[in-house]
Amino acid sequence: MQTKRQKIKDSYLLYSFRRDKVAIVSATILALFLFAALFAPMLAPYDPYDVTSIDIMDAEIPPSWMEGGESRFFLGTDIMGRDLLSTMLYGLRISVAIGIGAVFLQAFIGIAIGLASGYLGGRVDAVLMRIADVQLSFSTLMVAIIVSAIVQVAFGVGRYEQIAVPLLIVIIGIAEWPQYARTVRASVLGEKNKEYVEAARVIGLDSKRIMFSHILPNTLSPVLVISTVQVANAVMSEAALSFLGLGMPVSMPSIGSLINAGFEYIFSGAWWITFFPAMLLIVFILVINLLGDWLRDVLNPKLYKG
Repeated sequence: MQTKRQKIKDSYLLYSFRRDKVAIVSATILALFLFAALFAPMLAPYDPYDVTSIDIMDAEIPPSWMEGGESRFFLGTDIMGRDLLSTMLYGLRISVAIGIGAVFLQAFIGIAIGLASGYLGGRVDAVLMRIADVQLSFSTLMVAIIVSAIVQVAFGVGRYEQIAVPLLIVIIGIAEWPQYARTVRASVLGEKNKEYVEAARVIGLDSKRIMFSHILPNTLSPVLVISTVQVANAVMSEAALSFLGLGMPVSMPSIGSLINAGFEYIFSGAWWITFFPAMLLIVFILVINLLGDWLRDVLNPKLYKG
């Protein structure tokens, strides 16, 4: 019966997706962005990490369709003489990697804590939720700024460049896990007293198996919805930190560090250095949020007509 219901729900998701033009367009644009990020080394005209191909004399060349532009630099160049289109593709790759990595980490921590808190209840629930409350009292940016600044001072800029990506994944992931914990806990509280859970207890299944094999699969719908939003939040957090100079270094450009690198030149005429990365970030965040809104509406049990 559960399998039949799942098939009906899957068919309803596909049916709703086909009828929603905004979801189709958003998914298409997001797929193109992910494809470009994944295959950036093959799609980018130049390698922004190859110092032998970078000439400082090519700095601040405008886009090819503007006066003074060159056909070999379609979107122009940045202050270091790197091709802006290539740098954006590589930067998008880093931003996506940090966003997805941070979401996987916060989902792993939040789901485990939310399951334990909701299923076990009592003192365990009280302690875990108070820890989540304390974590929520600190903003993601505040935690990330403090940790990034301490690491840069302790290990130096050179060492920081080597650990910047995993460090940002850990910082953003640890800072945002309460969102998952609270969502999963609420779902578990609604599931743990249902008949199929009582039946699992009666036949002698242990609590761990009940939580992960029976309750968890029925709490994944809200987790899927919140994951889309959290990917966008993680990418924005990384961009904000890079803009403040505490995220990715200039030698390993992300979307945020590109915006930061060109911001001081925006009024001197080199507006494209900041404008194009900023537009890429805005569109990327927008399509993720639109897909998240569609998923939220479709997976809402009050709206589900299966």
